[in-house]
Amino acid sequence: MGILDKFFGGKKSSSGTLDVSARFRLDRHAFTGTMSKFHVVQEIGTNKLFGLKLLDGEKTKYFNNRFKGLNKPVEAEIAMKIKHPRVVETYEYGKTTTGQEYILMEYVEGPGLDIAIRKKQADLFPDRLTLIRQMAQALQAVHDAGFIHRDICPRNFICYKDFTWLKMIDFGLTVPNEEPYRMPGNRTGTPQYMAPEIVRRRATDHRIDIFSFGITAYRFLTFKHPWRSTDTTGKAALAHDTSEVTPIHEHLPKLNKTLAKAIHNCLQTDPEKRMATAKQFLTTIRNIKQEDE
Repeated sequence: MGILDKFFGGKKSSSGTLDVSARFRLDRHAFTGTMSKFHVVQEIGTNKLFGLKLLDGEKTKYFNNRFKGLNKPVEAEIAMKIKHPRVVETYEYGKTTTGQEYILMEYVEGPGLDIAIRKKQADLFPDRLTLIRQMAQALQAVHDAGFIHRDICPRNFICYKDFTWLKMIDFGLTVPNEEPYRMPGNRTGTPQYMAPEIVRRRATDHRIDIFSFGITAYRFLTFKHPWRSTDTTGKAALAHDTSEVTPIHEHLPKLNKTLAKAIHNCLQTDPEKRMATAKQFLTTIRNIKQEDE
């Protein structure tokens, strides 16, 4: 019996079907995402809490049809290949007895970073610099595993309830970092965090995630988007290579200059001038002790 078999009482639903109600108690509320619903569930017998993601079959099929003939791995297969302390762990996947695809994962009790940001309370976060480092570490883990996340944004980071650490979630739009998946035309992601290459339907690579990470870090520190546009629709992404980024020091005059420059380098519209990797970002800020030093 393997470790996971022991952990789940010998059950391996990825090779069979999952009877959700027989194995779990579901919470009363589901969180609805773009292509799925997420439940907090308690395993009957062990009382362990997990996250259960139930995929919308039609929306998932529509997305995967973009990659016909490429043998693209499904979301759960991708997630299970990314093992890192800053990434929510995926335990198993398969289909339920009703034919719905599911993913069973680690449950982190806390809010999404987007919810925390909307409160605009800097004092909620004891150490924002550490959380920015953790976001970059998670992103580097995705890239090291050979994938492009394609949807880096505050919504896809879950904070622990005291905001001392966070983890990356959601690989629904993630693709292998291989040439067939980098071709122009795959216009997916969260518009306000999209790199210009996506918006303009150009070839892409892992640096689209660096751009999105830069927006996420900028907004996390300032509670504002880098561009002055007040448009909150998908059209806002058109400003990402036509308008100048508002200097982050206009919002935070005391922000560490090295950190500010590193974030601005992530926001370069030309990928060749952009911060190359999350690892480079981490190396650049490694000697910073606090965000406003």
